[in-house]
Amino acid sequence: MKIMVCYTGNRSSREALNVAIDRAKVLNAKIYLVASLEKGTEDEQKTIGQLEGALKAGEEQLKKEGVPCETHLLVRGMTPDEDLIAYATEQQVDEIVIGIRKRSRMGKLLFGSTAQYIILNAPCPVLTVK
Repeated sequence: MKIMVCYTGNRSSREALNVAIDRAKVLNAKIYLVASLEKGTEDEQKTIGQLEGALKAGEEQLKKEGVPCETHLLVRGMTPDEDLIAYATEQQVDEIVIGIRKRSRMGKLLFGSTAQYIILNAPCPVLTVK
């Protein structure tokens, strides 16, 4: 079984990782720890470094737990929501685990919702974690 965790290192994605670890142990699954950026220009170098650090920390946690994993920072020119769905489809993942946080209606209207897009467009079941 393949479980993809959308991971940025923030509180909600760390909670999602913890849930995914528990599920992976029970289901004997491999975890794909994935983050996405639309561009990789010089302006985003700080963000790239932060995401790489978060993915490394997540990978270390998975290794300590004895859960097989792969980490991927996707920078393929797509929006993160489209990129994560495309990656899940390409890798034929069986489940996506994503952390969510409460956002106002205006926040969703202005910034969209990556989680909402993933929930509605994923090629597999999506588990959301608060």
